[in-house]
Amino acid sequence: QVQLVESGGGLVQAGGSLKLSCEASGRAFSLYAMSWFRQAAGQEREFVAVISRSAMATYYADSVKGRFTIFRDDAKNTVYLQMNSLKPEDTAVYYCAAGSAVGRRSDNYNYWGQGTQVTVSS
Repeated sequence: QVQLVESGGGLVQAGGSLKLSCEASGRAFSLYAMSWFRQAAGQEREFVAVISRSAMATYYADSVKGRFTIFRDDAKNTVYLQMNSLKPEDTAVYYCAAGSAVGRRSDNYNYWGQGTQVTVSS
């Protein structure tokens, strides 16, 4: 069992930056692929980024590539999402998730956090 808690969301102006954190409790954090998804109001949850075990690989949605960076610190049981050059369309609730393998589908992941709100004003 893994519990995930996100933090770092907030209100930022377009062009600004935020860094989200997701701390995991439970066993074997290093064995999980960790991802970020987001869900805007009235829309379906969508994939943002994923990092494999041992940070061997990262993948991003086209909409955030070059602006967002996912990284992990296994010693701290934490995965991060550095978000730069934010746009109003990045406004959403951001969720982290843990799963046994890398994937872009939400059903790849067994464990989810409660989400953190990111609002980007124009």
